[in-house]
Amino acid sequence: MTQALPTLRLSERASSADALALRLITAEAPSIGPGEALIRVAAAGVNPSDVKAALGLMPQAVFPRTPGRDYAGTVVDGPGAWVGRTVWGSGGDLGITRDGSHGSWLVLPVAALREKPARLSLDEAASVGVPFVTAVEGLRRSGWPRPSQAIAVMGANGKVGQAAVQLAARAGATVIAVHRMDGPHVGDACGPVHTVNARTEDVAARIRELSGGRGADIVFNTVGSPYFEAANRAMAKGGTQILIATVERPTPFDIFSFYRGMHTFVGIDTLALSAADTAERFDLLREGMEDGTLKPFPVAPSGCYGLADATEVYRRVLGGADERCVLRP
Repeated sequence: MTQALPTLRLSERASSADALALRLITAEAPSIGPGEALIRVAAAGVNPSDVKAALGLMPQAVFPRTPGRDYAGTVVDGPGAWVGRTVWGSGGDLGITRDGSHGSWLVLPVAALREKPARLSLDEAASVGVPFVTAVEGLRRSGWPRPSQAIAVMGANGKVGQAAVQLAARAGATVIAVHRMDGPHVGDACGPVHTVNARTEDVAARIRELSGGRGADIVFNTVGSPYFEAANRAMAKGGTQILIATVERPTPFDIFSFYRGMHTFVGIDTLALSAADTAERFDLLREGMEDGTLKPFPVAPSGCYGLADATEVYRRVLGGADERCVLRP
């Protein structure tokens, strides 16, 4: 257990994307305490939040630390019942307030351990994390989609949007994907998905048309302020708008329409969920990932990198890379 292996280290906040303070060091396996387990990381997804934390855009981030929130790997030390098992997971604390997954070793509380679905490769399991957990948490706190409901996803071509579309389709809801392009929905879904082009169509009117005139019971707004008012106009009586991001922080808000519509706003920040909290959200994904009604993000060979290439990968993710990027320590 004393083998020294490579890991990434952030010693300070970066002043810009061109000055990412990522260092590749060699570290021995850390010791663990009671109630903890040691993971040998096999694959780790790279998320925009990982890069933002490295750039000092998350005030809760501590330094020095190893970054990275998502992972898949093997338990090599800890409770005997877990040693040798392949696990997957994520956490709002990982890579932010404690050492994360962009290294060879990861220490976790045993409560955070979840066995990887056999159907998924290690790369695929490491790609699920933040986007699917964000989608799960938003839909969970909104009452979860039902077959009788219409669910509109704004920014449906993004990773969180694609995950939300999959979850809503699996639940049997009428799913409406809103994006700024022509053509069918770009992601996977086990049921039909209607699409709305926000560049050329009246988003709220089209959502009402596709929902039989009633409006959307849940609007999952992954973009924030650019769609905020259209989402409000698209909501059914008693509908909910989920918000995970914004462009402009101050946003005009019609209080009269809000209370007359009996609407609810739900804000989601997965940084508030520890690795153990996040594991409970992974439980809601397991069955779908096992039976194939939920699909992990495809990870092409061109999207897999060693730790020595991490700075390049961080810059690609910050630049809006379409593919899911995974580090293989």
